[in-house]
Amino acid sequence: MSTYKKEVGTAVQNAAGTLSGVVEGQLWYDSTAASFKYQYPNVTTAGAWATGNNMNTGRWNLGGAGTYNAGLAFGGGEPYFNETESYNGTSWTELNNLNNARRNLTGLGTNNTAALAVGGYDGAVQGYTESWNGTSWTEVNDLNQARSLYAGRSGTNTAGLVFGGYFTDVVANTESWNGTSWTEVNDLNTARNIAGGMGQTNTAALGVSGENGVGTKLAITELWNGTSWAETTDVNTARSDGATGQTPTTSGVWFGGDAPGLSALTELWNGTSWAETTDMNTARKQLAGAGLAQGNAIAFGGSSGPSTGLTATEEWTGAGAPIGAWSTGGNMNTARSFMANAGTQTAALGAGGNPSDSNLTELYDGTSWTEVNDLNTGRRALAGAGTQTSALAFAGNTPGGVTAINESWNGTSWTEVADLNTARESRGNAGTDNEAALLFGGNASGDIRVGNTETWNGTSWTEVADLNTARRQLAGTGATNTEALAFGGETPGSAQVTNTESWNGTSWTEVNDLNTANFQSAGLGSYTAALNVGGNGPLGFTANTEEWNGASWTEVNNLNTARQGSGGAGTTSAGLAFGGSDPSPPAVTAATEEWSSSSNVVQTITTS
Repeated sequence: MSTYKKEVGTAVQNAAGTLSGVVEGQLWYDSTAASFKYQYPNVTTAGAWATGNNMNTGRWNLGGAGTYNAGLAFGGGEPYFNETESYNGTSWTELNNLNNARRNLTGLGTNNTAALAVGGYDGAVQGYTESWNGTSWTEVNDLNQARSLYAGRSGTNTAGLVFGGYFTDVVANTESWNGTSWTEVNDLNTARNIAGGMGQTNTAALGVSGENGVGTKLAITELWNGTSWAETTDVNTARSDGATGQTPTTSGVWFGGDAPGLSALTELWNGTSWAETTDMNTARKQLAGAGLAQGNAIAFGGSSGPSTGLTATEEWTGAGAPIGAWSTGGNMNTARSFMANAGTQTAALGAGGNPSDSNLTELYDGTSWTEVNDLNTGRRALAGAGTQTSALAFAGNTPGGVTAINESWNGTSWTEVADLNTARESRGNAGTDNEAALLFGGNASGDIRVGNTETWNGTSWTEVADLNTARRQLAGTGATNTEALAFGGETPGSAQVTNTESWNGTSWTEVNDLNTANFQSAGLGSYTAALNVGGNGPLGFTANTEEWNGASWTEVNNLNTARQGSGGAGTTSAGLAFGGSDPSPPAVTAATEEWSSSSNVVQTITTS
């Protein structure tokens, strides 16, 4: 007779509650609940689109190739562009131009260092083929049949396939590329243009939807087996001018287009049938796409109206992505809010705070807090930057009012160093250690919201370019004094804002806003990957958590306890929120919560 121990390699263990050290799929007996339980990862049940950083040049009917974090965009209109840009998962960089400016072309390639730009229109339909080597484009052998507005493409710059398109009318022609020249092979069953194409070789491809010669939208899907085309299951919504990545023919994603009318639809292919899933954020047509798997793709460019070239980028993440969550950590020894904070999830520092203009300092080791040497000057609403062994505590509010005091922490004690140029409280901050920090915004003497920014070089503070929006009680994060993010806060007139600004070491640039206006929140992470945690929103104290991906904010799982004025430390993978003020009645808390970018679900086994 088979037993659990024989099959799994371990006996069923007993625990009063959740079993310590439990692993995925492990069964245990919860003696408190008198039930068997097991644990599995908590993941998304549907895919989602997130806003990425914009292209440098807005355009439509462009070519695309590569992956979701190594993409390539080239050509497009209007009228005819030759610009090439590369995407690294965060931002676009301009590279060497195509030799022949054109639009209505197609692109092949499974990375951004080897691609083909094929055909197109530059006032006449062309058969141009250009090969990309990661640095520059080289003209190679032309298509046999010049065309634009393709039905689709598949493969790489050494083994590719293009099919359908437009010459003087829609065509069904299919041509195969062997790295040197094009060969005509068997035609599509249905001639069409402005369709989608998937595939990673010239022996397996999928032609998706499109439009026939009289402008009718087609739902037809055809599968190429290396020799001929066969019709398979139709898409749910017929449309043209959409985009795909270069996924395998067994699993793909088809998005955007003209249905007629601008479309945000997304459909997933499982090798047999199509299923509609989460829409894009921006409906558009004449866009391009990149990505090698159904779970990861990017959409870029396109148009939202006549000759309106878009710069917008969206990033697709399929179902099964980990879901982050907060869990309870060890309480601080002394409850307080509006502290200086620094460090990581397992090596954090909290100093000063409210009430009583505290001078207390505590260190967190991932489990518990320990009191260590005090600040020289007790204060609240101060800023902090650095690590648990090398930090700064600066600005704040004392019984005598706002202050410019700056103290340096060496892992053991605090030492007063050069003051700020402008005394203030309730500010944003960033920095590496006690040798490099940044302070921005805040409340100056006379209850004046300021946008002043100061940078610390280990010896003194220097005033640099102001925030675009003066505000107090904002959050900030950044690993250095040359790269930072400022978000939320309260402007003159006590207006809560969603404004987000990015610092490049010289100036601030407005970027995509928070989803929900708030102030007195905690910030943690870097300027390309951050969390905005808790705070005070339109409805009062909040538990909201939003995640920044370098381009946009997405709402993720809330704190377990709503609060404002907490400290923040760590990263978007392993973060920490500690202290703060509870909502009802307002009272300081010692609670600590730990953020993980992945989480688990505990399931109880029942007999039903």
